[in-house]
Amino acid sequence: MFDVAMLVNNQPTPAHNNRVFECKNPITGEVVTRAAAATVADARAAADAAAEAFPVWSEMSPNERRTVLLKAADCLAAKADQAAQTVMQEMGATPMWGGFNIHLASSMLREAAAMTTQLTGEIVPSDVPGMTAMAVRQPVGVVLGIAPWNAPIILGVRSIAMPLACGNTVVFKASEICPATHQLIVEALVEAGAPAGVVNMVTNAPEDAPDIVKALIEHPAIRRVNFTGSTRVGRIIARLCAEQLKPALLELGGKAPMVVLDDANVDAAVNAAAFGAYMNQGQICMSTERLIVTPGIADEFVDKLAAKVQTIKAAAPESQTDILGAVVNQAALDRLNRLIADAEKKGGQILAGGQSDSVLMDATLIDGVTRSMQVYKEESFGPLLSIIRAQDEEDAIRIANDSDYGLSSAVFSQDYNRAMAVAKRIDSGICHINSPTVQDEAQMPFGGVKDSGYGRFGSKAAIAEFTELRWVTNQAGDRHYPF
Repeated sequence: MFDVAMLVNNQPTPAHNNRVFECKNPITGEVVTRAAAATVADARAAADAAAEAFPVWSEMSPNERRTVLLKAADCLAAKADQAAQTVMQEMGATPMWGGFNIHLASSMLREAAAMTTQLTGEIVPSDVPGMTAMAVRQPVGVVLGIAPWNAPIILGVRSIAMPLACGNTVVFKASEICPATHQLIVEALVEAGAPAGVVNMVTNAPEDAPDIVKALIEHPAIRRVNFTGSTRVGRIIARLCAEQLKPALLELGGKAPMVVLDDANVDAAVNAAAFGAYMNQGQICMSTERLIVTPGIADEFVDKLAAKVQTIKAAAPESQTDILGAVVNQAALDRLNRLIADAEKKGGQILAGGQSDSVLMDATLIDGVTRSMQVYKEESFGPLLSIIRAQDEEDAIRIANDSDYGLSSAVFSQDYNRAMAVAKRIDSGICHINSPTVQDEAQMPFGGVKDSGYGRFGSKAAIAEFTELRWVTNQAGDRHYPF
C-alpha cells in the first residue's frame, strides 16, 4: 500500500479534513494507493507557496539551479526499483517500463540543468542615437504542469524540469491514476535541495479534477500552463487558459501513421512497427496506430509482421514472462473491444490477438482497415494496430494525412531522397525515417500539430515556452525630443 500526501513548501501535506481517494491495481482490483484528495483551497495554497518561492528561485544563479537539477537526476535514477513497483501496482505496466521512465526522465533533468545558462538574449539594432536595445528572456513566475499516467515519470519530469531551469517555480498536478509514481519525482527534487515552495505537488480525486484545474488556472500567480493528455481534456484546458489570457503548451492525442513504401527493408520495418505499436501496451501518444503499406511490398510485409505479433503476449507484469502488461483499466479495454468488434463487422481481418475479457490483452493486428471503421479515425491507445493498404505512394500520403491528429509519424524506404520527400508532406510535428514512431530524447523539440496540440517541449525549444521575451533599452548620452 502506497500512502501519498501532497507536497507544499517541501512538506508532506494532507488534504483538508484528511480527505483521501484510492487507486486500484487494474489486474487484481486491489487498492494499492491512498492519496490526499485536495480541495480547491488546498490547490490554491500550493500555488501560493510557489508564488512565495519564486523571487528566491528566480534570482538564484544559473549554476545554483543547475546543481539542484543535476542532483535531482541522480536522486531520481536511484529510485528505479521503486518505480518498477509503482508502475506495476498502479498501472499494470511492466518493470521494464518503469526502468525506462527513470532512465529518460533522469536525462531530461540533466538536459534541463544544461539549459540554465542558455537563457540568452540579443542586442537589437536601434535607430535612436546612443540607444542600446536588448531582447532579454526572463522567467514568468509560477508554471502549472499537468501530466498523465501512461509515461508517468517521463511526462511528469517533462512538465516541470524546463520551467525550473528557466527560473520558474511550479505546481505539479499529479495523475489520479498514479500518484505514488508521480510522488517519486517531487521526492527527488526535495532530496536534491530544491528550496521550499519551488516545486509543489497537488493530488486530487478524479471527480474533483475539473474544479482543481480551473482554480489553479485562475490563480493569479499561475502564468503558464503545460498539459499532456487527451485532446478532449486539452480543449478544456485551452479554453480555460484563453479566458485568463494565459499561454498554454498542449501535447495531446495521436494516431501515428507509419508508411511502408515498396522499396523498404522489410525486416527492419516489421521490427519497428511491432515496437512502435506495442511498447507499453500501445499506451503512448506516439504509438503506431496506422500501418500504411503500398502494394509492391504489402503481402510479404504483412505476413512477417503477423507472425511476429502472434508471439507478443500479455501477462501480469510481476511474472516478467511476456512483453506486455495490462491496459490501464476496464474502460480502456471496453473501448478496444468496441473498435475490434466494429472492424470485424465491417470486414477487417484479425491476424493476431483480438477481443479480450481481461485487461491483459494480447497484441492485436487487423488487416484490411478502411475509412468506414471506427478504428480508422479513433485513437485506440492500446495494443491494437491497423493495416491500411494504399494504392500507391501518393495514396499512402493521403491516408497518412487523413486524420485529425498530427503528433508522430514514420516513413520506411531505402531511398533517402524519396523518404524525405514523403516525410515533408506528412502533417505531423515529428517524423522518423526508417525508425519507429515511438522515440524520445530530452534535447529534441517535441510536440504536434492539428488536434495533437501546439507548442514544443524539449531543451532549447521549451525556453520560449517558459520565459517572457522582454525589450529592454539603455540610453547613453542626451536624447533629442521634439518638444
